[in-house]
Amino acid sequence: MTTELSQIKKRFGTFEALKTISLSIEKGEFIAILGPSGCGKTTLLRLLAGFEEPTAGHIAIDGDHVSSAKKTTPPEKRNIGMVFQSFALWPHLSVQEQVEFPLRHHPHTRKDWKKNYQGRALDVLKLVGLEQLAKRMPNELSGGQRQRVALARALAHQPAILLMDEPLSSLDAELRVDMRKEIQRLHRLTNSSIVYVTHDQEEALAMADRIVIMKDGQIEQVGTPQHIYLYPETPFVARFVGKATMVDGRWEGNRFRPDAAPTLSWDGEGVSEVFKQADTYPVRPDQWLFSREQTGMEATVVNAMYQGRERHYAVEVGGEVIHAISPATEQYKIGEKVSLKMRQAEKQTKAHTG
Repeated sequence: MTTELSQIKKRFGTFEALKTISLSIEKGEFIAILGPSGCGKTTLLRLLAGFEEPTAGHIAIDGDHVSSAKKTTPPEKRNIGMVFQSFALWPHLSVQEQVEFPLRHHPHTRKDWKKNYQGRALDVLKLVGLEQLAKRMPNELSGGQRQRVALARALAHQPAILLMDEPLSSLDAELRVDMRKEIQRLHRLTNSSIVYVTHDQEEALAMADRIVIMKDGQIEQVGTPQHIYLYPETPFVARFVGKATMVDGRWEGNRFRPDAAPTLSWDGEGVSEVFKQADTYPVRPDQWLFSREQTGMEATVVNAMYQGRERHYAVEVGGEVIHAISPATEQYKIGEKVSLKMRQAEKQTKAHTG
């Protein structure tokens, strides 16, 4: 079954937090809702959870109509699981008791699991690698272990959809990477539908089947991670996901000539009409090619950062600062004059946009 959001709007007084959102989430799909603070992604998640009701439109989960402007099913009666940013574990319950709670009380728990809630709780803890810590209290656990408990509790009754609100933002960088892998593993094992809210582009690109990019209460673009990254449809998506620079120039059919080096000609296949109408071309930092031979756009290195396998540069072109990446083996000094060309992407079949 799918989860359907149809023509959803949400106002808080005169402020329109969501503007006509429609989205379909397939069973077993991992959807990342990506956008900056204030774009409406958490409001959307709260509507799915039942913490808010829509001003207009309706939501159906697993065939059940759970939200409209007239009637909203409360969170405890929806077939959902929820993982919060703050873990939200009960301090007086052990690890096993945290997982047993929804099994005993959730209306969508299978009858056999409700009857044998202790056995089901231990099975779920084994799934997340915490069966040996079943009797521990939350204050005896590390941050990563607490997050695993929160995941186990949310998955225990096998919800139709698992909602995750920036669940890794309070963890350190190395642990976040480990937990991404853990969530992906659990997704493969349980085949749960997941809606994952984040402002971290790397998380969304690494984990999701599809990404929903939001801005100012609206959906800017929906697609696979590859499609979103390679074929942005708006300047906002190009900048937010790909960190792209909008290069000014002139379009001649399907070829682009940058103003800074009009003798260059770039292929425009896959570039959105929005950019063509604005006479711009989005170029990501990884698409730039450096050279000391003046055969491209003249630039001056204004900053350089060594990043192990690569070097990140800020270069000035015609008064504008452009961010570019080169292999670590290529080293340029601050103040050095360089030439920039764009690496032409290999022909690729566009990924499914959803």
